[in-house]
Amino acid sequence: MKQQLSDLKNVGKATLQDLHVLGITRVQQLRQQNPDYLYQKLQKVTGSKQDPCVWDVFAAIIHQAQTGQALPWWHFSKLRKNLKSGDRTMLPDLLKECTGPQP
Repeated sequence: MKQQLSDLKNVGKATLQDLHVLGITRVQQLRQQNPDYLYQKLQKVTGSKQDPCVWDVFAAIIHQAQTGQALPWWHFSKLRKNLKSGDRTMLPDLLKECTGPQP
């Protein structure tokens, strides 16, 4: 499993900077996080509204930290939109669709 944040598929310079602002410096720290918390905290710390795709990136890198599966961030967009709408009925199917079969 990747050990440096910069080794993760969806971590570029901006995301790396966001993670450091949030106090996250190791992949291991991501394993215990959730994208909602990180997204809200980043907005609070920076005082700026963040693009919703930042949530998708957080979801993707947390997923990779937890499972080792590196997926493009946009795989998590549908999940975010479903969660935002409050419709939880499709969550199990969306999670499978986002992440695919688990090894």
